[in-house]
Amino acid sequence: MKLQIGITQEHLKNSISILSSILANEMTLYVKLRKFHWNVSGESFMEFHKLFEGQYIELEASIDEVAERISKLGGKTIGTMKEFSDLTIIKESPNHYPSQKEMVKELLEDHEIVIVQLRKDVDTSSEENKDAATADFLTGLLAAHETMAWTLRRYLE
Repeated sequence: MKLQIGITQEHLKNSISILSSILANEMTLYVKLRKFHWNVSGESFMEFHKLFEGQYIELEASIDEVAERISKLGGKTIGTMKEFSDLTIIKESPNHYPSQKEMVKELLEDHEIVIVQLRKDVDTSSEENKDAATADFLTGLLAAHETMAWTLRRYLE
């Protein structure tokens, strides 16, 4: 059944595409945070262990919200590692186990990559796709990533 919510089918398709890419980024960052949570060691082990856990728990909630937004727009949500890998802009480093400081630096860079992309996606959603609700949703997601990035940045200053 076609949605009749004041957004053209083409714009809905574009919004779903944007959201699918965001979902892939969120999932990839989530997996990276899990890896770092499991493998962090050294001084302040527990602090970093809990920091990474807090961020992946927050991402877990946003992942579900992104998937639900796709469904609300009439789309099917991707859900395989291959699909996520094909769409993400976050780089992975298999068989690489960085130091605490390198973990923090890498996660900060990943959040900043996501933030820059989300800013573009907010504008596209609002201006091109005429999808104010998705733009608003993405703005909230952007703010959450800014907070996570700010927290990580403080460890590097």
